[in-house]
Amino acid sequence: MFPFILLGGSDCVLLAVMAYDRYMAICHPVRYHIIMSWWLCGQMTLGSLGLGFLLSLPLTVLICHLPFCGRNEIFCFFCDMPVIMCLACVDTRMHKAALYAISVATVAVPFLLICLSYGYIVATILRMNSAEGKCRAFSTCSSHLIVVLLQFGCCTLIYFHPSSSSSSEEGRAVSVVYTFFAPVLNPLIYSIRSQEVTDAGRRLTVRTCWFRKPEIFLPRRNIPQTSRGMI
Repeated sequence: MFPFILLGGSDCVLLAVMAYDRYMAICHPVRYHIIMSWWLCGQMTLGSLGLGFLLSLPLTVLICHLPFCGRNEIFCFFCDMPVIMCLACVDTRMHKAALYAISVATVAVPFLLICLSYGYIVATILRMNSAEGKCRAFSTCSSHLIVVLLQFGCCTLIYFHPSSSSSSEEGRAVSVVYTFFAPVLNPLIYSIRSQEVTDAGRRLTVRTCWFRKPEIFLPRRNIPQTSRGMI
């Protein structure tokens, strides 16, 4: 449970750091390479892991001290905190309050920082005169926005959804999305803007379309002028 909470919290903080990187690249492009140095990027990455450690440690300690009785079986794919606390034989209101507070610090605060960064980004893009510059700026942020919506949307449904109105089937479906599908899709989402990846996808699509005639992919020959008149 500890590494799961550690990596999940660090991922949310890291997404806020990436939003700040987009803000510096679009709003302050001249000073971007000076401010966003390798040293600062390394510090922010280590800071994300450190915050994830500080947030995951108290939750893990609280849950490990809970007494459990009866059938210790959960209808989930991993030992998530809300599901584990339902098995406890004591009152878990204090533990749920701690979980809610740490969830706010892990999910809500980074999401608000991301919204603030993108507020400045949108304001800067709207002041641009070039349509090409606006499209380039929006394409720079598109992959990050997709990951943010996928990550924070699923976390909100899991940790901020009322327990009385949620079902185990919904929780399992949402948990699979942000623990399995989101990490699998991340490399594909972040590489959409890569021209090499796009060209490779096109070549793969052409090769898989076996039902098409190969002549349509060949370059068109130049027809002489006399032949055109005859045709």
